[in-house]
Amino acid sequence: MILPRYRIAPSSIEGAGKGLFLEEDIATGRIITAPDAIDKTWRYDELTSSPELKTQLYASARWFEDRYTVSPDWPDECFINHSFAPTGLWHLGFVFALSDLPAGTEITVDYRHLLPPGQQEDFVDTATGERIVGLPWPESLAMSTRTLSKLLGSL
Repeated sequence: MILPRYRIAPSSIEGAGKGLFLEEDIATGRIITAPDAIDKTWRYDELTSSPELKTQLYASARWFEDRYTVSPDWPDECFINHSFAPTGLWHLGFVFALSDLPAGTEITVDYRHLLPPGQQEDFVDTATGERIVGLPWPESLAMSTRTLSKLLGSL
């Protein structure tokens, strides 16, 4: 569920297709997206061992530990693109504003938190040219928790 007003439009990131843009100002630390209507999570080995699910790996995202959701219907949250300098923090399925974000800002997150550990994205970060590689779960959780703690401490 996307909480602020938003629109889907061509991304400002080269080659990214469409992006999710705010239609209102959002304050630092505010929740931009929150989980809803998640009826099933899958272990990564379940995804890769099932012929049907394996074809949908492109639509999967890590939520916690080795548990993933699959969203082949492409809800609007799927238009949040990657950046190593993101506007949003992905933390356990929530996206928090990393700073005060004016209307018109494209929401981005660091995809390393959503990918399986060690998995490389099929594309590179357009700003840096660096590969996007999934972080180990403990590192991802520690990194996002520290960042969220700093965000909440600054409020």
